[in-house]
Amino acid sequence: MKRDSLRVERHASMAAIDAAQWDALTGGHATLSHALLDAFEASGCVSPDTGWQPDHLALYDGERLVAALPGYLKSHSYGEYVFDWAWAEALERSGREYYPKLLCAVPFTPVPGPRLLAQDDAARAVLLDAWLAHARSLGVSSAHLLFPDAAALAAIDTSALLLRESVQFHWHNANYRNHEEFLATLSADKRKKIRQERRRVRDAGVTLRRIDGADISDAELALFVACYRNTYRVRGQRPYLNARFFELLRERTPQSLMLVIASRDGQDIACALNLRDDKRLYGRYWGEMEYVPCLHFEACYHQGIEYAIERGLQAFEGGAQGEHKMARGFTPVRTWSAHWLRDEDFSDAVARYLERERAGVALHINELEERTPYRTRGGALDSTQ
Repeated sequence: MKRDSLRVERHASMAAIDAAQWDALTGGHATLSHALLDAFEASGCVSPDTGWQPDHLALYDGERLVAALPGYLKSHSYGEYVFDWAWAEALERSGREYYPKLLCAVPFTPVPGPRLLAQDDAARAVLLDAWLAHARSLGVSSAHLLFPDAAALAAIDTSALLLRESVQFHWHNANYRNHEEFLATLSADKRKKIRQERRRVRDAGVTLRRIDGADISDAELALFVACYRNTYRVRGQRPYLNARFFELLRERTPQSLMLVIASRDGQDIACALNLRDDKRLYGRYWGEMEYVPCLHFEACYHQGIEYAIERGLQAFEGGAQGEHKMARGFTPVRTWSAHWLRDEDFSDAVARYLERERAGVALHINELEERTPYRTRGGALDSTQ
């Protein structure tokens, strides 16, 4: 690959990018599939009207796609899970505009993974340089790369982008033969707590079933959507995603879906929808029509761990935040984001803030490690490992 043979193109939709070539760069990661990203757009959940204007960047060598990233121009900070509202407020108080900003991320998906998709490190470096040049040419206040993997982090010049650290909670499979073997590795109090939680759900007359994507019926998908919407309605919020998005997922990438349904007295009352690939399970969406104590833990965590053990998956990622996950066998994992800020004085101020924040995150992780649910203590992992 020679640099002078490369060309950079902007694409206003995923549909404009060849799906097979895109997927060949993702390493099979479920949350980066062309089908998923296109479903966000085709359903209308990601569009200029919702504050997500697709602005994907692609690097071509002739007609061959050698690098690409999922990009968006954002008019707000919703659906990102790396919170910069205070940054926006500070810049706007000084009389400058924070929005629009440029984003490299998977919409509504706080899952670490590939962001600078590339055939090799050289192409990745060219792509990152092109993206930053694109941000400068647009005149936006900032550019943000959320939840990158190790390859993307290695490509980042920390003199140009500021790194931010955060924490999630993931479950890791130590080649467990069954759920009981996993439980045996926990401390006695955590093992007892999990058994009590699961017993409470059974004693309430609730049964659960797991359904892989290709076997999810129209009625089961409609049930999930109803549960998902109801949970947002109860909180007085509007859901990010619509029924068409989930229909497209089942239609285009059924192998990446796993649905948990909870039933009582012959009625389905709650659902949890997960994404999966060959290595990991990703807890994504939950909804209920009827509250049952501990059912959320059962459907969203215990069922997922059982499934991951049965399928030999390496890990189960439970989503953003949530220290309560530790009592169910999840452990702290460092996650990252990278940020370019146009104004030097503002960038310097944010850099000082991030230095203080990193010290707080390190202290928080140390405290979490002291509360490990396992009998043998282990240090926090990095999401890029």
